Amino acid sequence: MKRFVLLWLILLLIVGCVDKKEVVLPADIPDFVQVSDLTSIDWQRKAVAFKDSGMFGNVNKSSVIGADMPSLSTQKWMWHLWKTEGRTTELTIVGYHKASKDVQPILTDGWTLALGGPNNGADAHAPSSVKIPKPGKWAILLYTNEEYFDTLIYDIHE
Repeated sequence: MKRFVLLWLILLLIVGCVDKKEVVLPADIPDFVQVSDLTSIDWQRKAVAFKDSGMFGNVNKSSVIGADMPSLSTQKWMWHLWKTEGRTTELTIVGYHKASKDVQPILTDGWTLALGGPNNGADAHAPSSVKIPKPGKWAILLYTNEEYFDTLIYDIHE
């Protein structure tokens, strides 16, 4: 009986240590991005299709045209943001891979891009080129003018 209990405790210790990789932010990530933003993600809140324009995201908050069939190839995505009160000028986009806990830019030219004015009913928009490095569940964290704005959850396939 003691062996069984000892083996059970060892097994629990091993299982408990398997998924303990910590989130490490890249050295070049903007300093307003916090680890707590990544560790508090609601992975059940997946992006959904809405509107007839092919938008895929969080209704009346943020969405992307081009993300309805995400892949590992470089793609054009058009970002749309609502409720920005016309004050938003920059959009920082952070990719976070759930399984590996990797944090990286998904824009092909850095972390941040300039936002344009209203488009497709949204208050602000921006075109971009996006490259997702590996398949899996991704959280795309959006920051406007250096403040957290929203998170989009996508399943990326090859």
